[in-house]
Amino acid sequence: MELTPDTQASPGPEALPLPEARRLANAQDALAAAHALAARAAPGAVARDRDRLLPWAELEVFSASGLGAISVPAEHGGAGVGASTLADVIAVLARADGSLGQIPQNHFYALEVLRVGGTPGQQALIHEQVLRGARLGNALAEVGHKDFQRRTRLHRADGSAPRGDPAGNDERLYVSGRKFYCTGALYAHWIPTLVVSPDDPRRSWLAFIPAGSPGVTITDDWDGFGQRVTGSGSVSFDQVLVRAEWIVPFSDSFVRATTIGPVAQIMHAAIDLGIGWSAWDDMLQGIRERARPWIDAGVHEARQDPLTIQQVGEVSIRLRAAQALLRRAGRITESAQAAPTEATVAAASVAVAEARVLTTTASLLASNALFELSGTSSTLDELGLDRHWRNARTHTLHDPVRWKYHAVGNYYLNDTFPPRHGAL
Repeated sequence: MELTPDTQASPGPEALPLPEARRLANAQDALAAAHALAARAAPGAVARDRDRLLPWAELEVFSASGLGAISVPAEHGGAGVGASTLADVIAVLARADGSLGQIPQNHFYALEVLRVGGTPGQQALIHEQVLRGARLGNALAEVGHKDFQRRTRLHRADGSAPRGDPAGNDERLYVSGRKFYCTGALYAHWIPTLVVSPDDPRRSWLAFIPAGSPGVTITDDWDGFGQRVTGSGSVSFDQVLVRAEWIVPFSDSFVRATTIGPVAQIMHAAIDLGIGWSAWDDMLQGIRERARPWIDAGVHEARQDPLTIQQVGEVSIRLRAAQALLRRAGRITESAQAAPTEATVAAASVAVAEARVLTTTASLLASNALFELSGTSSTLDELGLDRHWRNARTHTLHDPVRWKYHAVGNYYLNDTFPPRHGAL
């Protein structure tokens, strides 16, 4: 693997031995570990954002804590937690640092794809790595085209399509292409990569590729104004040799009803909720410690200003409503994970979409209200409070919330199940 940092030199994944990872037993253990990591990470969030300091140390703690294996089924040695706990863990981490909350999202997403579509042998292979502390990144999205077709190919040596099922194929197969928005790939030991057949881009697989493979180049070129240390840059693949046991069906998992989409989306909602709560924390501190009441309020402290009190109440209600919908969505998604049918998966997708609508609007409201209610001093660069709005605005662009309103309305009004493509 070649690592080409455009902005900051960093150790590549091949230089990081797997930590001695703990084994967490249940959801309670997972949440305790998440809170411990959040307490460690929160004090450095401003500096990491301002100076773009990559969170290698925090991610090593994530791996060593056993958090990466919490969704591995209990029969394989993991905690076997469901969507509710995943969302809670992600929200806790995002409240400490929005970037830290987003980095593991694709890790758990890839594990859900593996759970749904992988063979027992594939699951055993990747689960064993994750239990040892391996981190999974992602190489899913591509840029440069206005369609949603992927062009990173799974191919034979002559460039032609694989024969039959790649997972059961004994011929040499390769991956070639370039990806962007590869959140977590910079820090990963394995990079789950969405690849397509050269002769039919509708056929796709998720190839779990070791980050240190010859022909893999990770470029640290993410320069978005928010979520600045997610490592969401480029990964290119130049004739990367892959093994059959690394290739998990992807498109086939959307032909039938599966929970890949709801699980992916509930974690995105949790990231936004965590960012919103982080802005809330700093808003309250700013009102209590720095803000001045408006002259017409007739009070001595900003916290006594009736209009400030009203707006704080509004932000609180929005955040708590978003949190309630997120937890409801978690319960419905876990039911669908246990018994996936057309109806249960559709209900999970709609419940998660409802939560994402509110986590989107609540995080943006909280990060805006922070400045309005804390006053001009809250814009000082040394405080780094603008990171909340930048993080919320950047991450809420992941997929358009306007289409979630449509899917929810169509479900209730016309009994129309939402599309199955993982982005609702």
